[in-house]
Amino acid sequence: MSFLPPIPFLLRLLLLGFLRPLRGDLAFIPPFIRMSGPAVSAFLVGDTENVTVSLAPLQVEAGVLPVPTCGLLSNETGDWSVTVTPSAVQREGVSEVTVSLQRWPQQCLFNETEPFAEAPCLLQTLLLSAARSPACLAHLLIQVEIYPSSSPTHNASENVTVIPNQVYQPLGPCPCNLTAGACDVRCCCDQDCSGAARQLFRGACFPGVFGGEVSPPFDQLCTAGTEGHVPDWFPLLCVQSSLANSPFLGHFYHGAISPRHRPGFEASLHVVPRRSADGGYRQGDPVRATEKEVYFTVPQVSLAGQCVRDAPVAFLRSFDMECTTHLDAYRERGSAGPAKVQGSAAGAPVTPTVTYEEAADPGRFLTATEALLSSSSAPRKVTVEEHYVFRWDNNTITEISARIVRAEISAQQKGILTQRFTVKFVNRNSGNEKEFSGNPGYQLGKPVRALNASGIGNATALHVWQSAGRSLCSSATFRPVLFGENVQSGCLLEVGIHENCTRLRERAAESLGSLVQATHVAARGNSDSSDLTDGWLEILRGDPPDTSVDTAASGPLGICPAVPAQLHIRILFADAGAVEGITQQEILGMETRFSTVDWQYQCGLACEDTADLFPVSASVHFIKVPAQPPRPLTRFQINFTEYDCNRNDVCWPQLLYPLTRYYQGEPYSQCVAKGLLLISFLLLAVFLSSPWARMCRAQCPAAVYH
Repeated sequence: MSFLPPIPFLLRLLLLGFLRPLRGDLAFIPPFIRMSGPAVSAFLVGDTENVTVSLAPLQVEAGVLPVPTCGLLSNETGDWSVTVTPSAVQREGVSEVTVSLQRWPQQCLFNETEPFAEAPCLLQTLLLSAARSPACLAHLLIQVEIYPSSSPTHNASENVTVIPNQVYQPLGPCPCNLTAGACDVRCCCDQDCSGAARQLFRGACFPGVFGGEVSPPFDQLCTAGTEGHVPDWFPLLCVQSSLANSPFLGHFYHGAISPRHRPGFEASLHVVPRRSADGGYRQGDPVRATEKEVYFTVPQVSLAGQCVRDAPVAFLRSFDMECTTHLDAYRERGSAGPAKVQGSAAGAPVTPTVTYEEAADPGRFLTATEALLSSSSAPRKVTVEEHYVFRWDNNTITEISARIVRAEISAQQKGILTQRFTVKFVNRNSGNEKEFSGNPGYQLGKPVRALNASGIGNATALHVWQSAGRSLCSSATFRPVLFGENVQSGCLLEVGIHENCTRLRERAAESLGSLVQATHVAARGNSDSSDLTDGWLEILRGDPPDTSVDTAASGPLGICPAVPAQLHIRILFADAGAVEGITQQEILGMETRFSTVDWQYQCGLACEDTADLFPVSASVHFIKVPAQPPRPLTRFQINFTEYDCNRNDVCWPQLLYPLTRYYQGEPYSQCVAKGLLLISFLLLAVFLSSPWARMCRAQCPAAVYH
């Protein structure tokens, strides 16, 4: 039975399905479905209150569809059932309608004695109607075309194709043909599959050698090199092999050697990733939500530098990201808060504990803002920071806490918003103790640990500025100094033409001093903060800036000499041994020093009493100290500098590089042995060469005649 729906009727259904939601009427989306499995779903959009959904089969004769009617007001029609559930998108007026097959017909069940049927076993046309008594409001046309299953669900046969060891004979023409006498789904080279069956999965065939696809020929094949440009050495190193063999296995011949006890090749079939019934997460797996296989997403920065809004969170992968977006295109991620997370494959869902805070200074998150002409409109809330802490145990997630910081801005505000997103995974049994920066040596990229032994404050790290907005020191935030990362940062101080010089020096010194409030720095990454003798080094501080120095009372207006403007932080470190072959690095000392400048108020055409900006900056420089002092220069290296390899392009001492101490690729004894062997071959080649033979022939006759 063939069915070809008329084109005008389908166009009318499509237009009705997509234009009715615009008017607020009831409609199915999509209005037409081709069904090849046991169940299909569609959305019913519009005013679904007091709507009855019914299913009725259509009798199609001569390819002409009858006029759609509401049919029987029943959810059961023979072997079919209809269920209506609220949609997962959580919107009013949207319902999900599912039509499923209750009982498989006998002709669709698998039978080992019968070959694979090319014709469909079930061909039927269904009409799904939505009515509000007594009028019919929407229709959904379903074309059912189901083929017999080619995979046995029970009474599986043990007669499977045995894949031979590929070391001793060529690869078979169709390795994915695993079931004899039946069609293997996605195996396009299986001869048991008919043309109609192969058409169903032609776009999802097994690729590569496991699917029998060995064309185009690989580059190492001798016949392939004749088509394009090949190097001169290609005829000597190309491979003679048939297309039935595979270079990916590393064997290009049919060997006649004795077989080994262990197999030389194990076939691994491609398996679609799915949830494990008894296992949980593995490192790097995306964290799953509890609704419709949706992942738990947090905005992250991609490798291209763009901010991906729906990026999944990977298990045991912490990150700290910043995303920028224009306020015109800003949209809230969701009003209901973070979604529930699936703790494991079979565990109960985990509900995040959310805490909301208000940003103290919303201006530091905004850049390139425009002046507002009118601020009469109501303000709106924007999210500026999201911090998530995942607690895990083995391969499950046990607890999630989220801290969301919001800011209130004008609804007409223009500019760029900078948002910060952090995700941190903490072991459930770790408590709240402080994290180490290495064990025992520092790890690159970890914060430099600090300690305030005076008891004033609780400094645990060194900081640099992370400016935002107008880059003012009053609104700039701090970020820790990371081990091995040289950085330079700064901020701006607002000063006026009548600025008091003493006050300006005090403000600048206070801003610079806020970066280093600690008195000691940890030499190792795991130094105990409760024991000052466990590798804690006192920070060496240069001469502090003298804030009392001032010019005479009659001095010029708007000029202040010796104002602290820059803080230099120098950290000395060195290699201090190795643990299991990994080099451990420790801090040897730290020094801070101030630099001063003479400040002068910058006037335009006329000196007006407006605020000027005075920049202050801080730089961090890591200096590696060699663990061993360099070898002193010899008298020859001092006197004859033209033979110094570090000062000249031509290095004569390294003429025989493999035989010198500079070559570290192999042991020196092996280099000498190989070098002597090479010299012997060269001497032998010289003695057997043509000029030497001609010389011997020229001298030998003269000796005979004399």
